[in-house]
Amino acid sequence: MSTSAKGKTLVIVESPAKAKTIEKYLGKDYIVRASVGHIRDIPKSNKCRICGKLAIDIAGGYTPHYEVTLGKEKIIAELRSLAKGAKEVLLATDPDREGEAIAWHIVETLGLKKAKRIVFYEITEGAVQEAAKNPRPIDENLRHAQEARRGLDRLVGYALSGLIWKKVRYGLGAGRVQSPALRILMEREREWRAFVPEVYWRIYAKVESKKKESFELLCTEEPRDKKVVERIIVEGKKYPWQVRDVKETETTRSPRPPFTTSTLQQAASNRFGMSPSSTMRAAQKLYEAGLITYMRTDSTNLSAQAVEQIAGVIEKTYGKASVQVRTYKTKSKNAQEAHEAVRPTNATKRSAGHNPEQIRLYKLIWQRTVASQMVDAVMLRTKIVANILEAKEPIPDFSANGSRMLSLGWLAADPEAKGEEVLLPKVEVGETLSLHDLYSEERETEPPFRYTEAGLVKELEKRGIGRPSTYASIIKTLLDQHGYVTREGKTLIPTDTGDVVSSFLEEHFAFYISDTFTAEMEEKLDDIANGTREYAATLQQIYGPFSKEIKAKEKVKKITNLGDADPEMKCPKCESKMVVKLSKNGKFLSCARFPECDGARTFDGKELAGPRPTGEKCPECATGELVEREGRFGKFIACGKYPKCKYIKNDPETAKLNSTGVKCNLCADGEMVTRRGRFGFFYSCSNYPNCKNITKAKPTGNNCPLCKSLMMEGTKTIPERCSNRACPNHNPHKLNTK
Repeated sequence: MSTSAKGKTLVIVESPAKAKTIEKYLGKDYIVRASVGHIRDIPKSNKCRICGKLAIDIAGGYTPHYEVTLGKEKIIAELRSLAKGAKEVLLATDPDREGEAIAWHIVETLGLKKAKRIVFYEITEGAVQEAAKNPRPIDENLRHAQEARRGLDRLVGYALSGLIWKKVRYGLGAGRVQSPALRILMEREREWRAFVPEVYWRIYAKVESKKKESFELLCTEEPRDKKVVERIIVEGKKYPWQVRDVKETETTRSPRPPFTTSTLQQAASNRFGMSPSSTMRAAQKLYEAGLITYMRTDSTNLSAQAVEQIAGVIEKTYGKASVQVRTYKTKSKNAQEAHEAVRPTNATKRSAGHNPEQIRLYKLIWQRTVASQMVDAVMLRTKIVANILEAKEPIPDFSANGSRMLSLGWLAADPEAKGEEVLLPKVEVGETLSLHDLYSEERETEPPFRYTEAGLVKELEKRGIGRPSTYASIIKTLLDQHGYVTREGKTLIPTDTGDVVSSFLEEHFAFYISDTFTAEMEEKLDDIANGTREYAATLQQIYGPFSKEIKAKEKVKKITNLGDADPEMKCPKCESKMVVKLSKNGKFLSCARFPECDGARTFDGKELAGPRPTGEKCPECATGELVEREGRFGKFIACGKYPKCKYIKNDPETAKLNSTGVKCNLCADGEMVTRRGRFGFFYSCSNYPNCKNITKAKPTGNNCPLCKSLMMEGTKTIPERCSNRACPNHNPHKLNTK
């Protein structure tokens, strides 16, 4: 694909889809290529896999060390080759801190001397061409702010995770922003668990007006005593009913501001059940296709040109009287007012997108944007109050509330926001009502609602935790990593593991996972972006005291159990008392005499089978005995000295069932077999763990002509591709087997 850039301007963007659109707008004097996201990053471990340098050199002024992202070598080589022949290089990565950092990494990696940065917030012909005319240098303050975020996330996350491994359980982790989010979920969960429901009654009266129009009244009190309920019903059936009061109030509903990232995620979740990460993926595609403005924003501003176009659409569609130009105040104190809200780039286009998610999301954005510049909706709210006549013992009033739309206003553009109309008949004060039925419903008070994804996004924004671009990744991390949170419908529920980790952090690091500390740190990062703070000094100010706190907590005792179990729960093997412990699958009950006795139960009392000796010696360590264990995906045989010895015996019968018939190309006698892990099925060598040859897709039996790795199943148009991610043949769109 490497076309010559000689005499042309090379424009480097992040996304291939974005590259096609921009190249179309810029014309033949430009060549546009994509970096496909980040081309280098801080090493995942503490040291670089190639040169051994520290990921972040604290003593050297918190200097990060970067390594090229695996598989990006060919992209870098192509960009470097094109840049050499180009008359100019423009960096058009996304208009935020991360985009600024990616642009800087491209400059550093390619060795560019005179590259310039261009920024646009919508991929339209006018915006792109205008940006190309006004290049600027890379904003070092923005770049440093992103570098500080990545560095702190890495330093804090590694330090906390390392301590949790030692004090709670191996393999767990904690993050700078994810931990406060988990704490918020756990605070609500504890309220939910501690809640004691109370019984109450709702009392309904079905009545009819003199014009024979039926409607329902609800008692204005909710008694907690059954005898009070019975008295109200007896009295209510004994005497005639009369209208005591009728109130009709004309009210207005104003439109809501155009979308920010946060409010878009909340609305998509509430209206369509879309997760924040799904919403951002669909919005990214709409942005890259030039259909909406940049989707990571905390501003509610609309440009003057956009407002003018929107007003024209409203006038043409709903009439001139429906137009009301409005400006909205952005709630976020750190909002970048130069940015715009999320809006359609062309308001005359009511529908757009390439799949159902994109189409729904675009419609939602269009409705919210257009509605924001329209007149109020006018409603008539009606309240009818009634009671019985001549009663010796009075009963509470009964009332009915209704609403009727007088003028749709902005709801004409966003009818889904209208809600249900409750129409009440026209009655007069003093009018007698006929009672058809008087009955009660027993109910229980409900605990505080657990957070939904939309609710958590709203809460994070309210508390100043994270930024628009991070909300989706925070929730995804909680759900997908370590098993701290599960999702039931729309509700987020902390798991036992999440409970234990959050409790540990709240006890020992309350300040560092507090709202105050997290929000203040976001402000400090904003100060770096604004040029009013120094990078190294800020990191030292935050991480210096934190690292001392980590060292001090090294003396904390390891959590071996979570307290005593119910005294009635006895060990199934020795009748001793039991304690609560944490495993990878959650809490369970263990014999207090462990390891002398390995008796265990579930919380409901069911006995858990422990490792069963097979009588065979471990061939790996020669001292351990092989035992049969019960895993997440069935039974298996392994060394009883795990985790010191990680030998796993291959079961010939299971291997036969899971065989692919493809020989492993890394070891002499292995065969690729089907396995199942936490993220689904994959294929690996039957000699695992001695041979760690793994592929996600099914191997075909052929070897790659370029790197000799196994080829695996590809797509309908390209039947196979290389299993090696670093090989050019791994990408089916760039497959080259010549």
